[in-house]
Amino acid sequence: MTIKQLRAFLAVAQTLSFAQACERLHVTQSALSLAVKSLESQLGGALFSRTTRQVRLTPEGEALLPLARRLLAEWDDAEDAMRRRFHLQQGHLEIAAMPSFASNCLPPLIADFRQRYPRISVTIHDVINEQVVEMVLAQRVEFGIAFEPPRQPALSFTPLHHDRFVAAVPPTSPLAGQASTTWAALLAYPFITLQRPSQVRVMLERQLSRHGMTLPVELESHQLATVGQLVGKGLGVSAVPALCRVQMEALGVHCLALSGPVVERPVGVVTRADQQLSSTASAFHALMEDSAREIVEV
Repeated sequence: MTIKQLRAFLAVAQTLSFAQACERLHVTQSALSLAVKSLESQLGGALFSRTTRQVRLTPEGEALLPLARRLLAEWDDAEDAMRRRFHLQQGHLEIAAMPSFASNCLPPLIADFRQRYPRISVTIHDVINEQVVEMVLAQRVEFGIAFEPPRQPALSFTPLHHDRFVAAVPPTSPLAGQASTTWAALLAYPFITLQRPSQVRVMLERQLSRHGMTLPVELESHQLATVGQLVGKGLGVSAVPALCRVQMEALGVHCLALSGPVVERPVGVVTRADQQLSSTASAFHALMEDSAREIVEV
């Protein structure tokens, strides 16, 4: 059975008139008759008894009527639901984002997105950088926001901007009153950083190794927020992405420009290379790209 056949049957069944059914469906009587006859032929018997004066449903037609109503109602509901999704009037968005981006950059983006598409619900998975990539690969989310991952065929990366690392020092540190510092000056103090296999930790160690330096790690944690708390208590210094500067300063940490060398890395959208984004995810992806130039880089 086709939708066209069911609509023809239902129009005739409701009006008990081929002429009125033609007007309702805006089709010719020959086209309507052909649709009904083809449905009867396919099902194996008559659905209507016809005379020159009236049209009546056969018992089989009576049996089909409630089924046809339900099938067409479900079809119309499905069609309407999909149309609303494509027009962003319905749907759900799930985002995985590393904490520095989730806490500092996502809130205004979500606010803008919700203002444009208030019927789209949003779930944010605030997870470490490595878990963002894992969730994308496992298809638990359509896309994630993270530092550029190591290249692999299964992943695609669209950069949004480069995030430069800044020095994070306690308010009591002699460095706190300066506008900038160098790695050599920073590493003279106990260093606090993320635990391995954090990409941030690995990247810092590789970058410094190229310049003949090593990280004198004395304290390490799994979350940047904890690193900030430890620095704020005067237990050491750290280097953190500029994205979380506001978060660090709220913990009492002083952040200053860091050079010798400058360490930076692209931040962007991670997706599966073999997966096309839904209309909802595509709309948010476009919003992020439009807003990327507004993200302040240190």
